[in-house]
Amino acid sequence: MKISNHDRQILRDLAREKYDIGNLSEQKTTYELWRKLNRLEPTRPLVFIYQIPWNEFKKCEELKPHCAGRDTRALETGLRQELYQWNHFRCDMIVEPVVYSSLVGGPTGSYADYGIQEQLNRADDGLNVGYIPVIDNEADADRIVTPRVWYDRAATEENYQSLCEIFDGIIPVKKRGIVHQWHSPWDQMIHWYGIERLFIDMYDRPGLVHRVLGNFTRALNEALDRQEKEGMLDVGNGIWTVGSGGYGITDELPRENHAGHRVTAKEQWGCSTAQIFSGVSPEMHEEFALQYERKVLSRFGLTYYGCCEPLHKKVGILRSIKNLRKISMSPWINLAEASETISGDYVFSFKPNPAHLAAVTFDPELVRNYLKTVRAATRQNRCEWILKDITTVCNDPRRLDQWAAIAVAEALDIA
Repeated sequence: MKISNHDRQILRDLAREKYDIGNLSEQKTTYELWRKLNRLEPTRPLVFIYQIPWNEFKKCEELKPHCAGRDTRALETGLRQELYQWNHFRCDMIVEPVVYSSLVGGPTGSYADYGIQEQLNRADDGLNVGYIPVIDNEADADRIVTPRVWYDRAATEENYQSLCEIFDGIIPVKKRGIVHQWHSPWDQMIHWYGIERLFIDMYDRPGLVHRVLGNFTRALNEALDRQEKEGMLDVGNGIWTVGSGGYGITDELPRENHAGHRVTAKEQWGCSTAQIFSGVSPEMHEEFALQYERKVLSRFGLTYYGCCEPLHKKVGILRSIKNLRKISMSPWINLAEASETISGDYVFSFKPNPAHLAAVTFDPELVRNYLKTVRAATRQNRCEWILKDITTVCNDPRRLDQWAAIAVAEALDIA
């Protein structure tokens, strides 16, 4: 990374601010709250916001980039967004006094890595309106392959040394491998299968569906085997989100990767979800999703399940995941039923409705009353409130400031 003195100074100034914030005593207090929550100890609901539409914050001076270089501007943007969130809608956010240097490696994340290329179904205006099914028989199912796993150690070291040079004397730089991944078969395979055909085939051709699932699950496990063998994994206990929820801070997994130790999945959080099974019965969810997902999830130390699908009627089958710790609860659940079925056995990872931020006029009282209802219905649970999937704030970033203030007040019961 070639960097001018001008860009270097901008990054160092931002990093110095991050370092000072990261060393505030309140960071340790918030860290302890997340640890307790993930231990299923009683705490107030913890609140976190992510998946923010930063493209609607262009008028905010605090976020305006000043670096000239492409790579340095990307670094600058990340630092400015972290500092902006801390200053405006931190909730139970934690800032670390460190900059991480990530591993350079793969798979790339492309569906084609698994041997089958998706085919988009486009409307006349060019917009994607779905996927054309490309799996029709067992031969198609057998085209699924294990993706290539690669680790560019030279590029990883080069990036690390560049960051060390930029931030020398300002903030520590630490290498970090892969700390968390999703293993969600149907989120990927539906791009090949098509929802309508899948639902028909679960009745008419269950053998084909099972063959696809078996092949894909094998590929996921083999890719994970190779990542472990190559030493690409890092301990999963840290200040980063797991699944679609909050931080994975815990004292039940290692916190440090000691020199010479090769991390396995047992030292990480696992995660899976079958969002397209929202309207599928628990019995068919078990047969065509969960029994395969468990084969991957069982390799991890702790696990998270779910995303945007309502799971309040499926907690019974999710209890078969022996290392399950958090269950996602979407805005579309029956709160009372979900609260009763989860009880205090898992973290109730609630997703408040982001549509409240997208209305023509933002209504603070609507948000306040909504969260009061949530708080009242889930007092027996161990809760995190994770505001995500924020498509728009109608170009009014202050809405997030207001939402955060209301949510924290409700979580503290001081409203």
